[in-house]
Amino acid sequence: MAQYAVLLYSPAPGDDADVPPEELEAHMNHENQVKELGGSIRAGVALQPSTTATSIRGDVITDGPFIESKEVIAGLYILEARDLDHALSMARLNPATWRGGVEVRPLLGLELRP
Repeated sequence: MAQYAVLLYSPAPGDDADVPPEELEAHMNHENQVKELGGSIRAGVALQPSTTATSIRGDVITDGPFIESKEVIAGLYILEARDLDHALSMARLNPATWRGGVEVRPLLGLELRP
């Protein structure tokens, strides 16, 4: 099966405290939806709000996200799917699409380290 990074976007600053309870519950159920459709989530992480980010450009280190944006990456997961169409059919069910969006990208490779 092919692997895809699914990037979850939410309104800035992407704070979990701003996520409605029904959306949080839907996120908890999303892995079951993926399994029912024949895919699997191999790894996933939620990110702290974008206000906690530190960015580096060349030799300059600044507080805050890399760019100013109305939406920020709030988390990501690695999805195994038969092909891109299969990955999209599962990713479109992610509750991040309710207030933000998702981006699906094929991985060049994956090396998870302990």
